Amino acid sequence: MSEQECRQLAEHVGQCLLQANAVMVTAESCTGGWVACVATAIPGSSRWFERGFVTYTNESKHEMLGVANTTLDQYGAVSEQTVREMARGALQHSHAQVSVAISGIAGPGGGSAEKPVGTVWLAWARGEQLRTHRALFSGDRDQVREQAVITALQGIIDIITADD
Repeated sequence: MSEQECRQLAEHVGQCLLQANAVMVTAESCTGGWVACVATAIPGSSRWFERGFVTYTNESKHEMLGVANTTLDQYGAVSEQTVREMARGALQHSHAQVSVAISGIAGPGGGSAEKPVGTVWLAWARGEQLRTHRALFSGDRDQVREQAVITALQGIIDIITADD
């Protein structure tokens, strides 16, 4: 996806959030704040982007988002259970109505047979709705991260427009 296409996707996210009278929060690990960066590159995004958490370590996931240490110990940082707690925690620790959480293995190292490089878990929360998605992206570190950002943005649109 080109930079222009990514910008258009972020603008669409903003339009959807404004129509829903909602603001978003991000909880990012492997993307290192890239979703927040793309969002805040849009003029006027302060009307629909509330804050972003970059929680790269397990300690930060626990301290900033309230992810249970038992979840991290049992399932690991890259798991459905962890991103679910990250998405809920981001809402609880912000004034937003919509959240996205991302945790993955962007590479080039760090993968395993169970969780190979390119494994990314995402979660989106809005009210009582909670959606999760496991992706296995290909490419180098930047390509994996970029695909995660695009998936995160599209997921925000999907969870907002689900009721329409």
